Amino acid sequence: MENHERGNQYKVHCLILPYPAQGHINPMLQFSKRLEAKGVKITIAITKFFLTTLQDLSSSHLSIETISDGFDEGGYSQAPSGQVYIEKFREVGSETLAQVIRRLRVGRFPVSCVVYDAFLPWVVDVAGEEGISGAAFFTQSCAVDGIYYYCQQGRFKVPLGGDQVVEIPGLPCLEPKDMPSFIYSPESYPMALEMLMNQFCNIQKADWILVNTFYELELQVIDWMRKLWVVGAIGPTVPSKYLDNQLPDDKEYGLSMFKPMTEVCMKWLDDRQYGSVIYVSFGSMVKLQEEQMEELAWALRSSNRPFLWVVRSEEANKLPKNFLEEIEEEKTRGLVVSWCPQLQVLAHSAVGCFLTHCGWNSTLEAISLGVPMIAIPQWSDQATNSKLVMDKWKTGVRAKTDENGVVKREEIEECIGRVMEEEEMRANTRKWKQVCKEAMEEGGTSDRDIQDFISCLAAKSMTK
Repeated sequence: MENHERGNQYKVHCLILPYPAQGHINPMLQFSKRLEAKGVKITIAITKFFLTTLQDLSSSHLSIETISDGFDEGGYSQAPSGQVYIEKFREVGSETLAQVIRRLRVGRFPVSCVVYDAFLPWVVDVAGEEGISGAAFFTQSCAVDGIYYYCQQGRFKVPLGGDQVVEIPGLPCLEPKDMPSFIYSPESYPMALEMLMNQFCNIQKADWILVNTFYELELQVIDWMRKLWVVGAIGPTVPSKYLDNQLPDDKEYGLSMFKPMTEVCMKWLDDRQYGSVIYVSFGSMVKLQEEQMEELAWALRSSNRPFLWVVRSEEANKLPKNFLEEIEEEKTRGLVVSWCPQLQVLAHSAVGCFLTHCGWNSTLEAISLGVPMIAIPQWSDQATNSKLVMDKWKTGVRAKTDENGVVKREEIEECIGRVMEEEEMRANTRKWKQVCKEAMEEGGTSDRDIQDFISCLAAKSMTK
């Protein structure tokens, strides 16, 4: 982002390096906008292949540099295995990142700090070798980060026994079903657990740990983490328009792998009654079982409430036969789209609840915009997020599965009724929306943590 008014006054320059996935890049981009608005020069480093997948890049004002993960033609899918991808990314990424840092060093604004996705722990070693600071950015909740840290430290054995309970400071007791899937059933995702534990393999080298959360939401976990590291709770990383409006032009994330059907969605929502619509989305990665897709389709159909359902094009073949045709005939009842502008949808007055996989970005967006949730977690951190949504923050319910892991239509309908009608839950969502807004406002807890990070960086730069 080039800001000509501040062009001669930059005190620090942050190079931002996200892991190449949509759910990882968005939070780091939003954090970058906050830094830039406070006078920090920002450059985003993206892998060559990932850059080719992004939509509408021409409208972005970001300064972008590319590095290589070793698979410039196809990224992760080009690698023969996850293990090979991670190793190659570390090897080639280290080399190409160092080249970028050196190239920027000879310009007017050498890089002061690399803010890197914690999935890429080798970056802090490159930063150290190049004589600059490193800040690890965690895109999941502090609660989930704490679980992986305990696991990495050997505080509990994996896989968990059936009656084993894990206690993390500030969290409700976690049973195996409440844990991230990589811990609950590690045999299904052996590479993923290693990658997530490796976030902490050299964390002591990082000058800061930045987490996409806000203090009031996870205060006990954050207080515990602050006894170990310098932790900044700098979220929620949701565009400013939906929170504090300190950045009035900040209405969307800015980079996306999918093209949203914005006009269709918003026009349809404009014709629906206040708080009447069930919004359904499982994010950019989740692949539902065909049986689950069918149960969900008929639950929505028989709920007698209007619904807006995001079904990515590669998932559409799992819909029940004739379902789309029936919905098309009754345009007022339901709308199925391949992608939508989620923030605009959640902020729309017609939306009454969010049926979600409970990925952390979606969870934070729902909390920020005051929309109660029905959680149907699938994998990764989603079960843990669902547990907190239901039992700690009380802003939604987690749907119960049958013995095959499928949520039946009757259960979905019951959850819809509860979330759409339970006033206490809706009051809780309104409360959290306000707390969230205050955290990001000038002088709020997240705003202060962002400012402290910048001040420390600026002080370090002046001593060099």
